[in-house]
Amino acid sequence: MALKKFKPTTPSQRFKIISAFDEITTSKPEKTLITSKKKSGGRNNEGKMTIRYRGGGHKQQYRIIDFKRDKEGVPAIVKSIEYDPNRTARIALLFYSDGEKRYIIAPHGLKIGEKIISGKGASPDLGNSLYLSEIPFGTIIHNIELKPGQGAKMARSAGSYAQLMSRDGKFAIVKLPSGETRMILQTCKATVGMVSNIDHNLEVSGKAGRSRWLGRRPRTRGVAMNPVDHPMGGGEGRASGGHPRSRKGIPAKGYKTRIKKKYSNKYIIEKRKK
Repeated sequence: MALKKFKPTTPSQRFKIISAFDEITTSKPEKTLITSKKKSGGRNNEGKMTIRYRGGGHKQQYRIIDFKRDKEGVPAIVKSIEYDPNRTARIALLFYSDGEKRYIIAPHGLKIGEKIISGKGASPDLGNSLYLSEIPFGTIIHNIELKPGQGAKMARSAGSYAQLMSRDGKFAIVKLPSGETRMILQTCKATVGMVSNIDHNLEVSGKAGRSRWLGRRPRTRGVAMNPVDHPMGGGEGRASGGHPRSRKGIPAKGYKTRIKKKYSNKYIIEKRKK
């Protein structure tokens, strides 16, 4: 996962650092596994803007990803590693022995031609999807289910991974990317390895236009607004601001917004780091 730095031939190239895409093996997605993707531009069904600073962006096609890995006992061969515009991680195209094709999130280090399998009795090798009851302690995992058969919900973005710490009764104790340690049912699945594109957090876009390509419009600071528009707006000259908070008045920087009686609190052993 190499990075590509640019010489400062133009202002936009000066700080630009992007992926070299050296792990990508093809630029054409599998036609049977893509579907159209409609953009809302932050508008609701009445055409009113409900989310600000969204709009534009390059046209994208959605790749249908197999997060459930419910094709158990059927071996598959990795045919290609591809770029996915809808996520930070790379995706891998699998050809199953029965002829079916599926996309999965590619683990770091997965190569073309490797065989992977999911289900009961599978070995804890890179890319294999197993039940938490069968994964050895200390194993690095990703694509973790929260409910059996629900499909992967945690540790799915580039470079993410969790670690299986121990087991207690019907629960497995997993340390998540946030630093949180929580209990998850042993009948839930997880994939061995860490998510690909581990250098994603080191990328620098280099110019505002790259954000526009991703569908992000310029964001106006609250302190630059009038008091009627934002709690941090107004003031003479540059004497503005006050306590950091959102437009709705919810404080930022340390204010906890988690529901105190949330149902999942009983499964959390150690809270995430502040």
